[in-house]
Amino acid sequence: MQNWLNQLRQEKRYSEHTLSAYRNDLRHLLAQHPGTDPDTLNQSQLRQAAARLHAQGMAPRSLARILAAWRGYYQSRTQALGWPLNPAASLKAPRIGRPLPKALSVDQTQQLLDHASAPIQDDPVSLRNQAMFELFYSSGLRLAELVSLDTHYHQSPQHQSKSWLLLQERELLVSGKGGKTRRLPVGEKAAQALQAWLKKRPILASLAPNADADAALFLGARGARIHPRVVQQELENYARASGLPVHVHPHSLRHSFASHLLQSAQDLRAVQELLGHTNISTTQIYTRLDFQHLAQAYDQAHPRAQRKNRASDKPEE
Repeated sequence: MQNWLNQLRQEKRYSEHTLSAYRNDLRHLLAQHPGTDPDTLNQSQLRQAAARLHAQGMAPRSLARILAAWRGYYQSRTQALGWPLNPAASLKAPRIGRPLPKALSVDQTQQLLDHASAPIQDDPVSLRNQAMFELFYSSGLRLAELVSLDTHYHQSPQHQSKSWLLLQERELLVSGKGGKTRRLPVGEKAAQALQAWLKKRPILASLAPNADADAALFLGARGARIHPRVVQQELENYARASGLPVHVHPHSLRHSFASHLLQSAQDLRAVQELLGHTNISTTQIYTRLDFQHLAQAYDQAHPRAQRKNRASDKPEE
């Protein structure tokens, strides 16, 4: 096994951290068959070893990584020894469950956005932040889509817009993943916040004039197009200041947009178009969020739903 690790180090330039992880993954195999030459193990024995790891409580994601290391090792041995088949080639880990996106509740979203606008501050950075957060939630944008927005369509030898604001129409034209373009509505609150920000935008725009900054809708404190990390930090600060008990990432507002829209409209296809998902299956995960919301409401409201609490109640004597 050490020869294989040395090969990865020399030929593929793997880091010591990666090699250490592979070494630990192979130790799991040796622990399942102590004292046995791993080159003598057949497909059935390897499959049994994987099953035992799973039965011992190994998480699917960890098991998938371990089996990938086993397949890599046995592929190298298959080539070196001229075996007709890699005995680990068919090893598969249990399916990894897709985690639900973390969306804020309606009340939490209102708490965040109301905090961003109260007390109303007249400085450019505060107005910019309010406009960004309102637009995130209003239009369900990805972080990369938000920072790529221009004030309007720009075309010059130095810069051509891919995504831009149509404020009069209260719309965005957004180029998303795979260059797929979609038009998105801008809500009233977001439009008002954008108007207030655009009045102050020239203050920051004068600090670092160039073709990209001149076009950018949102600017950083030094006048350049705002960086995604700055957006993340500003949102984290607002969430903390507003007293929210959860971590808020820009994608949280996109997830909240989708979840809240589904709760109200129940139109999966419309949400798919607004989010820019190519496959409806990607959007369907929000139906699970919606069901969670309904299930929680059921548990709180239905007189016979709270089975655990009622089961523990003792009848009066």
